[in-house]
Amino acid sequence: MFHTQIVLAADAPSPVLPHPPEIILGLISFGVLFFLLWKFAVPRFEAAYKERTEKIEGGIKKAEQAQADAQAALEQYKAQLADARAESARIRDDARLEAEQIKEELRAQAQEEAARIVGAGQAQLEAQRAQIVAELRAELGRQAVELASRVVGESLADDARRRGTVDRFLDELDSVSAQN
Repeated sequence: MFHTQIVLAADAPSPVLPHPPEIILGLISFGVLFFLLWKFAVPRFEAAYKERTEKIEGGIKKAEQAQADAQAALEQYKAQLADARAESARIRDDARLEAEQIKEELRAQAQEEAARIVGAGQAQLEAQRAQIVAELRAELGRQAVELASRVVGESLADDARRRGTVDRFLDELDSVSAQN
């Protein structure tokens, strides 16, 4: 193994400390570099920083404005939607009312038509009843005359007499039926 010994001479320069001319040259170089950076690079960095800050602030303002515009549009949309809902409710209510009116009109027309049909039927029944009553009176009159002629044994050929007898008989029947 090799062992090296380092022997430092008292006159020898220190390997850790730089030479004084290097320190002076280094300080002058650092000063020049610092001056050049301060004079040219730092203002550009500041300008770029300022420009970027303005862009960011402008973007934030634009974003805030866009958000405010979007909020206003949303409010307007909600108001229009509420108006549309109210309008549709009004239209629906109007349609219901109109349907009720139409239904009532149709019901009234149907009732009028039913009343007209019932009235016509009653008139027809009354006419048929009157016709049947007249026919029954005539038939009853004939049978009464025939029965009377058999009972009396003589012919009731006289039309006027026969009618008077038949009418009197029917009137008596009517008065008896009216009393019951």
